[in-house]
Amino acid sequence: MPSLEKLFRVLIDNRMDALALEPGDLPVLRQGESEHRVTKTTLEGESIRLLLNELEPDPPLAADGEAGETRGFGYTCDGVELRVQATRGEKGWSAVVARAEAAEAGPEPASRPAPAASETMGEPAAAAEAPAEAAATAGETAPVTSIPDLLRELVERGGSDLHLTSQQPPRIRLHGELETLAGYAAPESEELKKLLFEITPERSRDQFESTNDTDFAFELPGTARFRINLFRDRLGVGAVMRVIPTEIPGFGELGIPEVMRQVVHLTKGLVLVTGPTGSGKSTTLAALIDLINRERYDHIVTIEDPIEFVHPSRRCLVNQREVGVHTQSFKKALRAALREDPDIVLVGEMRDLETTSTAIETAETGHLVFGTLHTTTAPSTVERLIDQFPADRQGQIRMMLAESLFAVVAQTLLRRIGGGRVAAFEVLVGTPAVSNLIREGKTFQIASAMQTGRRQGMRLLNESLIELVKKKLVEPLEAYRKSVEKNDLLAKLKAEGIELDTGTAGGSS
Repeated sequence: MPSLEKLFRVLIDNRMDALALEPGDLPVLRQGESEHRVTKTTLEGESIRLLLNELEPDPPLAADGEAGETRGFGYTCDGVELRVQATRGEKGWSAVVARAEAAEAGPEPASRPAPAASETMGEPAAAAEAPAEAAATAGETAPVTSIPDLLRELVERGGSDLHLTSQQPPRIRLHGELETLAGYAAPESEELKKLLFEITPERSRDQFESTNDTDFAFELPGTARFRINLFRDRLGVGAVMRVIPTEIPGFGELGIPEVMRQVVHLTKGLVLVTGPTGSGKSTTLAALIDLINRERYDHIVTIEDPIEFVHPSRRCLVNQREVGVHTQSFKKALRAALREDPDIVLVGEMRDLETTSTAIETAETGHLVFGTLHTTTAPSTVERLIDQFPADRQGQIRMMLAESLFAVVAQTLLRRIGGGRVAAFEVLVGTPAVSNLIREGKTFQIASAMQTGRRQGMRLLNESLIELVKKKLVEPLEAYRKSVEKNDLLAKLKAEGIELDTGTAGGSS
């Protein structure tokens, strides 16, 4: 479906006279002498040319040519004939779109007076932005007709995820909470599947048809990349789409502990970033890789499912491989990476025993390895790694891990006061004392070592949570909900003179 059809439908449904597209300005709907600017994004001449070419004029509008050239052609939208008059100016192409009969014979008298824009669309500058928004103002709903349009709305509103479920209206996660997008009807399963398949690669379509779920990445140029999961549930087809910003955030923006800047100087070792799903692990890893990419002259190989943040080769040479597209599995890609002369290897997920074993071996034998696990604390990460292996191999793995582990960063996201989210970090550094505890199988003492290791950059999660509360970045109740050791956090809050009624806290989230 051409991208302009959304605006065409507003033009038609609200009986506006014309739609004007001018370089460097917002699209404008005209009715008599009144004008209503729509959408939040200005259009450049080249963007207008590309949008008009989606309507398939014959021949297509050319990028090069002399100012003053004009082209007229027709287009049918929802059974209504439109006339497009395009003109090339100094800044590129502009256009005016009107009903064909109005364009040829002047405005046709309506059988009844056209209602004022405020009656049909609420505040015209905002509500004329989309059919769904116009319908919402009138208490009605419009069907979902474009996944890219929903994704643009998600990014414009600052949301992190778009949730689509059959027989349910679209929802977005905004500042950690789900919010329904007003004005959209609940799609049926086949309708939603058709829309989703328009942006789904063929490989992922085949996988979805055979297994009922699939993961892939999708990019809207100039907007963002998205990590997308398609699935089926009892209601039919569904999808969750996570925003991956085009620009990789820096250390200061994310609040990553300063001790992690030492990765720039590491020639070998294992760095693990852990936390529950949606805690920002991918963003933290991207910031660490980007830091190395700007500071060193090395070869970076990433193995991801799917590729999320895109790393252009800066000082480093970066090769990014996607499981299912460029390689069959994490373990095969990791084995292959050892023959690709890497200095740094990123393993998106250490899912199985062989991948974990190979990653530890790779870190021990002269490479810097980054990986992720879905553990909630740094000490439990070490235990999880060792417990994956059979009893007769655990002694050997403890020795290898004691030698290779540089750091474990466990993180969680909290709602920020005033909107947005902020991360809390727990950091374990592989000091000689920590290495000895791992080697001797005394992982239960790691938390105590972290308490006494602040000079080496270590911190427990509760310490990070208390710091965020004292800085008035998060509410005490939010910190309590995200804490693993809740009684310890309550004691720390009380020591700071902060009383908390835990009766309203509910369960941890």
